[in-house]
Amino acid sequence: MVVADLHVHTTNSDGTLTLKTLPAAAREAGVEIVAITDHDRAHPEIDSPWLELDGLTVIHGIELRVETPSQRLDLLGYGLSRTAELDALTDDLQQNRIERGQRIVDCVEDRLGIELDVAVERGIGRPHIARAIAAASSYSYEEAFAELIGNDCPCYVAREIPRFEEGLACLESACAVVGLAHPFRYDDPAAALECATRLDAVEIPYLYGSPVDTTPAKRVANEHDLLVTGGSDAHGTEIGKTGLNRAQYQQFRDAVAVDHD
Repeated sequence: MVVADLHVHTTNSDGTLTLKTLPAAAREAGVEIVAITDHDRAHPEIDSPWLELDGLTVIHGIELRVETPSQRLDLLGYGLSRTAELDALTDDLQQNRIERGQRIVDCVEDRLGIELDVAVERGIGRPHIARAIAAASSYSYEEAFAELIGNDCPCYVAREIPRFEEGLACLESACAVVGLAHPFRYDDPAAALECATRLDAVEIPYLYGSPVDTTPAKRVANEHDLLVTGGSDAHGTEIGKTGLNRAQYQQFRDAVAVDHD
């Protein structure tokens, strides 16, 4: 039984949940603990590593994309306390998101001859733009990614992201635990798991959309004494589709120092 969903997004990045709607969504799913891991941004309404919210334990986290020599990876930071270094990095990333988002919007509007109803502001991501495309055209959300704004598509614009070492240093100074997100979503999972050996944790329970043999990640976790994290990567209102059971969360909780007994 999933009691902890440690990979959830809110309207602070490209999700639809808010701090007000999160507790009800958790109750509906039977989840007791949620980690908010918005893209490249700490949650501005959370000023501590964790909090109790209407009976729900909320862990303050972040999902940060970083560049390695072979591919881009996503790191998950948990038990976040904001630092000047992390704030400076995320401020730069958010400015780049705004500039990149405007370029994508301009390209789509010129290409389709439409006007998109989307706010180009801090936190903007391609899902926001895809939703606006679906609302203003004959393209579905999925088709917007597949034909317009996905990687290698005509309106795709790459984001600027930090190097692995820079991003990891910022997260280590601000977070109690830093882990690798969804290791089998990358082009080279073996290289991603090699990077995970430098971290505290690796995400194993995860919704990949098709069966995945997670044995290599379990082996790395065992050999390098890594914590196991897990979550639904929820961008909508349904959470808890996967995550940690109670025993797994007990181990994680001790490392993040979340004492809510």
